[in-house]
Amino acid sequence: MPFFQLTSEFSCLDMIRNCTIATVGDVGISLIAFWVVAVVSKSRQWFRQPRWWQVSNFILVGVVITIIFEALATGVLDRWEYAATMPILPFFGTGLLPLLQWILIPPIIVWLVKRQISNLK
Repeated sequence: MPFFQLTSEFSCLDMIRNCTIATVGDVGISLIAFWVVAVVSKSRQWFRQPRWWQVSNFILVGVVITIIFEALATGVLDRWEYAATMPILPFFGTGLLPLLQWILIPPIIVWLVKRQISNLK
């Protein structure tokens, strides 16, 4: 949260609501990215033996959606602004931390899911 700046008019409840919506949105992005890779792979089981291109596409879908949503949230929807501490990508105007989230977390998700599924055998 120190990298984001919410309107001073927001109450504590407004902040909780925004953070909850952002979290639900992140889950939705993960599901969309999973299904895009599943459709391209023609298998919902792609994460059992993920190939580099599947993980790359999983990451890419998340990054593209994040760039779009961050532009909307900090633009026309005016949900939040980036604080001065947020590094911002010059061309896109997107905060670096939301993008890093979608570069670092998806491979961890794939690894954890693969590990959990393999323990079920």
